[in-house]
Amino acid sequence: MREAHCHLGLLGEALALPDIGSCTSLAECLDHVRAGAGQTTPGAWLRFKSARPAAWAEGRWPTIVELDRAAPHRPCVIMSFDHHMAVANSAAIRAAGLRAGEAVGPKGHVDSDSSGAATGVLHEHAAYRCWDAAPAPDVQTRRERVRRACRSLVELGFDEAHDLHTPEWLLEDLLHLEREGELELRRVDVYPNVVNLEEMFRRFGASAGERVRIAGGKLFADGTLNARTALTLHPYRTPESGSPHGVAMASPEECERAVKLCESLGLHVAVHAIGDGAVRMVLDAIERGSVRNGSGAAEGNRHRVEHCELIDERDVPRFAELGVVCSVQPCHLLTDIEVLRDQLPGRLDRVLPLRGLIDAGCRPGELLWFGSDAPVVRADPMDSVRAAVHRRREGMEESEALGWHQRISEQDCWAAFSKR
Repeated sequence: MREAHCHLGLLGEALALPDIGSCTSLAECLDHVRAGAGQTTPGAWLRFKSARPAAWAEGRWPTIVELDRAAPHRPCVIMSFDHHMAVANSAAIRAAGLRAGEAVGPKGHVDSDSSGAATGVLHEHAAYRCWDAAPAPDVQTRRERVRRACRSLVELGFDEAHDLHTPEWLLEDLLHLEREGELELRRVDVYPNVVNLEEMFRRFGASAGERVRIAGGKLFADGTLNARTALTLHPYRTPESGSPHGVAMASPEECERAVKLCESLGLHVAVHAIGDGAVRMVLDAIERGSVRNGSGAAEGNRHRVEHCELIDERDVPRFAELGVVCSVQPCHLLTDIEVLRDQLPGRLDRVLPLRGLIDAGCRPGELLWFGSDAPVVRADPMDSVRAAVHRRREGMEESEALGWHQRISEQDCWAAFSKR
């Protein structure tokens, strides 16, 4: 069985971090912070994963003042479940060298209030910089975490995994585990950021190991629904930061260049595109930039669009027409129900149109692939089966399902986890 979209390095790290995904309120989150501050060695970083502030009773992140009070003597950073936002206290922001209002990378920034002071909220690259400012584990600890991540997938029944946005150290660790006979997965395909792809390809080659290979390059076309940065064709009900349609993380020209770069290396591109606007932009770029247009692609070497949580009706048949893999994680529907209803109420019929994709020629396992995006959500395949078949969380009435007419069979779900 194939896990078509995960992050093994982050998964290994997540297995060692406290999870606050079950919190139902800001107060409960701060209780975890206070408890951690009382148990951690003075000066050590406090890091928490899987925060879902939109689902908390208060509906907001803690302020920097609240975090400073809960953890007054050590850096503290809390990462959102989708890894696109975080909140940090003053000590963590200072340690990361961030300033209020600062732009970080192409799309990241440090949030500030009307007085110009940092609120603690960090977006995109600012969140990553703060998170990564914590002391890195030694190589032995890091490799053990990667081994545990691979093992956790094997325990769920997977024998193949695709790692998206692979850093160089992770590829080195996977190769080390393979050489030492400690890689339990039968095969791992890695997708470095397109910015680093050529250099890593020259260093390692496509077949980096017998069971580990560079399969393509990763690019981000948009953000996420919960951050309201997924690029949509229709506006959000309450846009974030004056962007009614979300944010393009790459231009059409950058998408097209990524397609051409990957093809020049005999590889394929995997593009993060959650909103229907981003999906269309990527399909357009593949149609313009690919010399193969799908039909001439090497076996197992097709361009792919990741997430595709919203797909406009006009773009559904284009996946099969272009020979592009629609790589989805239906399990996200279970966690995104509230934000979809709240922000895009008129587009709920376009959420994960799986039935339409199959009817248009995307055979499960061939052009329709399932994964989880672990550790953004857990890797249990039953979550995606539930989402794809029942279109709602357990305990919800059928009337609460999103896109009921887009449900598919359990047989199709398992086929999407398999490789034809």
